[in-house]
Order: sequence, then structure tokens, then C-alpha cells
Amino acid sequence: MPSGVRTLFLCGDVMTGRGIDQIMRHPGAPLLHERAVEDARAYVELAEERNGPIPRGVDASYIWGDALEELERVKPDVRIVNLETSITLSDDFWPDKDVHYRMHPENVECLAALGIDVCALANNHVLDWGTTGLLETIATLARSGIAPAGAGNNIREAEQPVVRQLESGGRLLVFALGSETSGIPPSWAATERSPGVELLDDLSPATASRAASRLRERKRPGDVAIASIHWGTNWGYEVPSSFVHFAHRLVDAGFDVIHGHSSHHVRPIEVYRDRLILYGCGDFIDDYEGI
Repeated sequence: MPSGVRTLFLCGDVMTGRGIDQIMRHPGAPLLHERAVEDARAYVELAEERNGPIPRGVDASYIWGDALEELERVKPDVRIVNLETSITLSDDFWPDKDVHYRMHPENVECLAALGIDVCALANNHVLDWGTTGLLETIATLARSGIAPAGAGNNIREAEQPVVRQLESGGRLLVFALGSETSGIPPSWAATERSPGVELLDDLSPATASRAASRLRERKRPGDVAIASIHWGTNWGYEVPSSFVHFAHRLVDAGFDVIHGHSSHHVRPIEVYRDRLILYGCGDFIDDYEGI
């Protein structure tokens, strides 16, 4: 890790919607639009069949279990997650998707309980409940003191990195980027006039060059830059060569950490030019236990 940052907490999918939302103090509407499940509480029941009773109305810290104690022990300088759910009361579900994740805005306290600093939003679930849901997500995070990255009211906002001052005097820059390879619909891309996510055109050298250009405009001596990328399938351990080449180009351009996510389990880790590349960080929390 470059000087200025002692420890970073980076994790993959934080999926606090659906079943997990239902056991917290402010469960949202449980209606789902899935082919097999119409009620989010069914995911809680499936988990109970596997593991026994699960309490309802739990406090903000309950869902994190022993992770809270470990984070307190390590005391990372900055905590960054891929938030793969919409925080909203919107009922405007995206019609062409099989799965929709939604958490009640009052339950955002669970993210604050984990001490999260930055949420990457350039993923394939943040617009599950439409642009209304996206904008409510961004506003709810901001009110809680959590910085959203990779999404916004327009492309200019979506492209802006989150900037955090470091005790060393330098800064931490967090760029959040999404790839269609993770299932992000092309129509979710932010434009000059419409909300959305920062969606990469592809993983070509030209696209890497554009990301590098944005980094050069912002990075100063002493800064640490992270590219948080939502890419690839949910399952499988192979890392496509296009991902490797893209990650290497970003490091060559000055990114210090590549924070990859989308896979539901951990994928390979690489150290390239003394810089860390996490190709897939797996799920940190989800409601899949009973499946």
C-alpha cells in the first residue's frame, strides 16, 4: 500500500435488501417480482429452515455479527463496500430484471453501524427500483455521512471520485466503475441529462485510457487512487484475460488498488507492480443462506 494509508477495508457485495431488510427494525414492503418468490420474508424462512430461528426487529449492528469486533480491532483508515441494493420506498421496479433488491431508508443505520465511509454504486442492482430509487439511495447515504461513488443525477456526478483526506496530507480517491459483464443494463448509464451509473463502454485499451485521463486530472503527489469495478459473472473462478489487461492498464496509469466485485465468492488476487488487484471480493452479506 502506498504511504499515507495504513489499512483499507474493501469488501464485495453488501446486499442488505430483501430478506435482510425484513429482519431489521424498519422492514420495507416485502413484495417481490421474482419468478419463484413473491415475498421477501420467504428468504428469511428459508434461512431458518437451514439454521434455526432468526430474530426480527434487530438493531443496526446485529446483521454484521463478529465482523464488527474484527473491524474495531483492525481500525481501518477507510471502509469501502459495493452496496448492491437500492435504499428506497419506491415501488417503481425495473421491469426487465429477475431480481430486485430494496432496503427501507430507515435501515441505513446498519451501514453506519459498520462505519462505512464509501459505497460503490456502479452495479447491477442500484436501479432495481428505478431512477427514483437511485436518487433516494444517494440522498439517504449522504444524510448518513456515507459517500456514494459511481452514480449520480448525470454523467458528471457519476464520474466524480469520492475524495477523502488522509492524515499523511495526501488524499484517497475512489472511482467506482461498472461493466456490462456484471449484468448492468446499458440503459442504466448516466448521461448529460439523466441519472444513472458510471458504465464502462467495454474493457478495451481505449476505455482504460479514458479512465486514466480522468485520474491524471485529479491525482496529486501523495494521493492513493482506487478503481472499484463491478464486473464479471456471479459464479466461476476464471478471470478473463480482458479483465487482467484492463486492470494492468489502470495500474500502469496510476491506480494503486483495483477493487473488483460482482462474483458471489472470492476470485484470484494479484500483485502487479507492487499494487493490489482484487478480481472478485465475493459477498460480504446476503440472504442466500437457505438456498
